Amino acid sequence: MRHHGGLTQVELAGATGLSPATVSNIVKELTASGLLHTAPTSRSGRRAVHVTLARRLGLVAGIHISMRHMRVALADVANTVVSEHSMPLAKDHRADNELDKAARLIVDMLDSVDASLDEVLGVGIAMSAPVDAATGMISRSGLMRGWDGIPIAEVMQRRIHRPVFIDNDSNLGALAESRTGAARGRSDVLYIRLAQGIGSGLILGGQLYRGFGNSAGEFGHMTIDENGPVCRCGNRGCLEALAGGPAILESLRETHGALKLNDVIVRAIGGDQLCVRALADAGRHIGIAAANVCNLLAPERIVVGGDLARAGELIIGPIRHSMERSVVMGANKVADLVQGQLGERAEMSGALMFAVDSSSFGHDDFAAALS
Repeated sequence: MRHHGGLTQVELAGATGLSPATVSNIVKELTASGLLHTAPTSRSGRRAVHVTLARRLGLVAGIHISMRHMRVALADVANTVVSEHSMPLAKDHRADNELDKAARLIVDMLDSVDASLDEVLGVGIAMSAPVDAATGMISRSGLMRGWDGIPIAEVMQRRIHRPVFIDNDSNLGALAESRTGAARGRSDVLYIRLAQGIGSGLILGGQLYRGFGNSAGEFGHMTIDENGPVCRCGNRGCLEALAGGPAILESLRETHGALKLNDVIVRAIGGDQLCVRALADAGRHIGIAAANVCNLLAPERIVVGGDLARAGELIIGPIRHSMERSVVMGANKVADLVQGQLGERAEMSGALMFAVDSSSFGHDDFAAALS
């Protein structure tokens, strides 16, 4: 139940290999003890019993901070969101201001569901930058300038007095898509997050792969053109500098003036050929980088998420075409490329799951509750 969030009794039987009668008896016992909650539902027109973890086991909060947006959510340990809020961020937002806002939002959302901070088991934070797990700081300066040198988890923990856990947002997007989204049931997955910046998360052997120093997955800073434009990381010719949100907007500035990324997507879907071409050019670069990962790691599936994924085949199609031209394995061995199922909420959902996994609920406290 921790892993899947909620299942019917029939699905539980399939997942555990137990008989339906045994599952029914266990569910009744754990529901009577207050550990599970059941509710009537239907599957394929048939009545069923949906089973989740009971709210009394606690709540978690998830925060996703990207370059231009912040999302905050409150959920129970079964991953059912009970309150959610989002807001735009200024271009050069700073850690102290945004963490203050997030802390106030969490308190307000707890009030709205008649809960208190004491019920919060942990807070997961997803950052749009690589994070040093040992220090809780962004590990490469210049990527989010207002956050450099800030021990983010420690600062947030001082504000709300609850455990705080932090990771890169693409890692947590990969975690969410692998558990409840487009990568569910796949053991080797590349998750690509396309937005203002470009990042990725890797699921290898069914587990989130963070690499040495928690630095795996910097897909956007793969060198595509060594003589290309200077990237915000300081290197030249990175994928992000060629195909990230700012690069796409800059390619259209002369003909369309100042646009937002969503404007480009809407216009492209509406048939604006210059916007279609801008997305296709970005997709071509991304496909080359994806092919490099395929040649190195041979993932089974590639999931595309982030703001640009809303363009659907207008960007996924060019990525697929470019990738398939550049991989060396046979056509039947190339990773299938799909759009994420969780949309703009993937990283926040991953932050909630990360908070559950990392909190004491995930270990000794849960075992004690079961006993």
